[in-house]
Amino acid sequence: MSSSDGATLTKSERTRSLIRDVALRSFRERGYDQTTIRLIAQEAGVSVGTTNYHFASKNDLVQELYLDVQEAHRTAALPLLAGTDGLVERLGVVYRTGLAQLAPYHRFAPEFLSAAVSPRSSLNPLSADSSESRDIIVGLFRDAVAGAKDRLPAEFDEDLPAALMLGHLLLALFWVYDSSPDQERTQRLLDRGLRLLTLSLPLVRARILRRPLRELLDLIAEVRA
Repeated sequence: MSSSDGATLTKSERTRSLIRDVALRSFRERGYDQTTIRLIAQEAGVSVGTTNYHFASKNDLVQELYLDVQEAHRTAALPLLAGTDGLVERLGVVYRTGLAQLAPYHRFAPEFLSAAVSPRSSLNPLSADSSESRDIIVGLFRDAVAGAKDRLPAEFDEDLPAALMLGHLLLALFWVYDSSPDQERTQRLLDRGLRLLTLSLPLVRARILRRPLRELLDLIAEVRA
């Protein structure tokens, strides 16, 4: 087994990777509640102490799951972004590929939400612990905005991707509660939102009408602070 730079992994690195892989598989198959450190250790063939040495808590392993999902999100989105240059279409690519990566976890999503809902939870998607996976989403929206032929005025470039990321989190929250077949209601909500965006973008490009969007982005930035 080798690392990305070709160097042979140490025994400690191999153990850590094994524990991570076992945990992610268990989260997919059993969900948050039924996955325990003891179960992970047993299936990885290591002690609980060894598991805790590499990952101090189950939530640290959930952060690995967050990263795994968002890295897959990026892998799915980038080729599709390369094939379209319309702003709304590019935003739709990021939103839709994000939902697609969440799909295997829908039956367990309420468990993860319950664990993450507290503002003090390390699993809160807006927490400092979640910054690495959150930054991937922001980066995808930044790429989507920057690569569009019909870009918004440059004054929105800095703050818009983070606002779009919050929109992604809100859409994911709706998705958690969506019991329709294949979460069709979430897809319809996204489609309608993108249509509304298509209608509103020409207005935002008019200088006299930019202030409402500027105020909205400033408000979102204050909420995130």
